[in-house]
Amino acid sequence: MNTVQAAPATRRPRWHRRARHALAHSLRVRLVALFLLLAMAMAATFLFGMQRALSVGWREAARPLVADYVDRLAAEVGSPPSVERAQALVQRLPVTVRISGPQVNWTSHVEAPDRANRRGEDRWQSDWSADDWRRNEPRLLERTTPDGHRIQFSLNRQIWHTRPRLVGWITLAVLLAMTALAYARVRRLLRPLDDIRAGALRFGQGDFGQPIPVHHAARPDELGELAATINTMGGDIHQMLEAKRALLLAISHELRSPLTRARLNTELLPETLEVQPSRDALLRDLGLMRDLITDLLESERLASPHAALQREPTDLAALVAEVTASLPGAAAVQQHIDSDLPAVALDRTRVRLLLRNLLDNALRHSADASHPPSIHVQVDKPAQGQHRGQGVRITVCDHGPGVPEDQLPHLAQPFYRADAARERATGGVGLGLYLCKLVAVAHGGTFTVRNAQPGLEVQVVLPA
Repeated sequence: MNTVQAAPATRRPRWHRRARHALAHSLRVRLVALFLLLAMAMAATFLFGMQRALSVGWREAARPLVADYVDRLAAEVGSPPSVERAQALVQRLPVTVRISGPQVNWTSHVEAPDRANRRGEDRWQSDWSADDWRRNEPRLLERTTPDGHRIQFSLNRQIWHTRPRLVGWITLAVLLAMTALAYARVRRLLRPLDDIRAGALRFGQGDFGQPIPVHHAARPDELGELAATINTMGGDIHQMLEAKRALLLAISHELRSPLTRARLNTELLPETLEVQPSRDALLRDLGLMRDLITDLLESERLASPHAALQREPTDLAALVAEVTASLPGAAAVQQHIDSDLPAVALDRTRVRLLLRNLLDNALRHSADASHPPSIHVQVDKPAQGQHRGQGVRITVCDHGPGVPEDQLPHLAQPFYRADAARERATGGVGLGLYLCKLVAVAHGGTFTVRNAQPGLEVQVVLPA
């Protein structure tokens, strides 16, 4: 079932929704995200492991060095503490000094709150000491002078805020560059998947002329082997389809000659009362066989990508009346035809075949219905925003039982029937709607089947 609908204008989804959709549906994006997470996890694991290894391995060796250095700094400040020496020490080293006691109370960085200094002190000390140090020994960065003053040392955190963190930015840039290189490499590796997808779509549409390209055909990878396998499968399917088409065409051509002779011999039978019923029944069956062979030939010709139409300006209203009058039970068909139909260039033979199949199908399924079938032929105006000219919309409805909804997409497939029976009275062999779809598509139109409740509605749009 083919339909042509104008896509409504919608707002572009936000970036997080697009990212979530890409992460859920793109193998390439998932691989890049996986590589990035793996790199970050490995870097974090390495840094944590090295930090723990170094802290455990040389903690005992570093403790006396730090304690001796802090003793030297406290001795340099003096006892009682000298503010001038402490200021010189702060200017020379990236430390802060806090002195509290009975005579001197001074802080090297007045603008830094005591709590911030305490956090900096604790953070520095946590890098050099463990919990057992805090429980069993005095604080490494704190000294008490003989005159009762307490001197506290800590790192000057302001210097880390004022200096540019070049190493961090370089690390981020390198990480982004590695991510971009990984994305480019993954995109290159997965490019054959795009070729395989495009090739599979071409094969599904019946275009077997262009195989899927195989990169490094001499030494293909897994994706190259998959592409070669699909190419082989496509070639086999193409050969089977061509063989089936050739067989159907050959059988149809071969059947036409004996069928014509049988019809001629039947018409030459004497028209007596004893022979006339058998003669009429035989002519009717021969006519059905002729129509079936015609449908087979036309379906195979129209299914070919090189199908040619003999277009000519056609009075569609007259053609509908002509086809309707040629069918048995035509008087019951309700015709609703617009008076201002445009002249459309159509293949009269193929459109006549389309109308005959649609009306014949509607008449068969309306045999026991309460209302007769109907055909509507009206002007099809282009939708807003489209620049094509006016076309014609043909709608054929019956009031029969209809078909289940799950079978609607299969009605226009060749040799498909909603019921398993193959009786002519209930639908022939399943070529009618398939042939109608081929005729509509060959003219550049659309073919739609839906349940009209009751009955079935078939709609064909033939563009100008």
